Amino acid sequence: ENLSDFSLNITDCTQVVVPEEVFFTVAAAGILENLLILIAVVRNKNLHLPMYFFICSLAISDMLGSLYKTLENIFIILCKMGYLTRRGDFEKKLDDAMDSMFILSLLGSIFSLLAIAADRYITIFYALRYHNIMTLRRALVILAIIWTFCAGSSIAIALFSYEVATVIPFTILFPLMMIFILCLYVHMFLLARSHAKKIASLPTSTVHQRTNMKGAITLTIFLGVFLCCWAPFVLHILLARFCPHNPYCACYMSIFHVNGTLIMCNAIIDPMIFAFRSPELRNTFKKMFCCAR
Repeated sequence: ENLSDFSLNITDCTQVVVPEEVFFTVAAAGILENLLILIAVVRNKNLHLPMYFFICSLAISDMLGSLYKTLENIFIILCKMGYLTRRGDFEKKLDDAMDSMFILSLLGSIFSLLAIAADRYITIFYALRYHNIMTLRRALVILAIIWTFCAGSSIAIALFSYEVATVIPFTILFPLMMIFILCLYVHMFLLARSHAKKIASLPTSTVHQRTNMKGAITLTIFLGVFLCCWAPFVLHILLARFCPHNPYCACYMSIFHVNGTLIMCNAIIDPMIFAFRSPELRNTFKKMFCCAR
């Protein structure tokens, strides 16, 4: 927020402000939708599968992103009203906690997408051994490792965010992980056709292959939405760190609020993809709402 205000002094670009009503509505919708995903998976025992646990991990990351931007906006409003001082010790710790939550949300989303991609890869190319390779216990261990690593990294990066040695690895991690997932995708789609021929003689192979490819397409949509929603904000962080005085960088940073809103839009779009692409989730939602009525 301070960098956005500062950018107005060195550029003619007008700062784009998202109305608070729109901001909080988008945030609340994202939190509620992802909460519904978690409740649906917990209530339906048929969804107690590694794939849906990885989806729950992504839903938690989306909720953290919406919660982070909501709390940050509330604290900014309190600062403008004079209830909080920008340079107090308590406010500094609060700011570090907010930064840690943001980084945790970003890292959690990246590694959850990576886990979902790996799960789809195993499902497609090791279909006959999938249940031996990706057991429920192994999936829980993977999630525990992911969130332990993300929590430790988010705290370390938030505490040393002003060091270039900390900012560079964090910003490099984002494109590297995205490139890795994209390469995994390309490999998946190139080999899917040849793999389908090998299992064509097996019963229900066509239906099984079609289901697996549908899961791969769903993951492709996840990845595209994630890039569109998070990349502008990550670019904002890079520009704010390395060229805050450049008029062109400052002009881009004037849309700070729009980039923040995009993060929360990601939390809204992901659950819609879940519900639209998964018949099991759709049936669970119908049962939940019918019981509520």
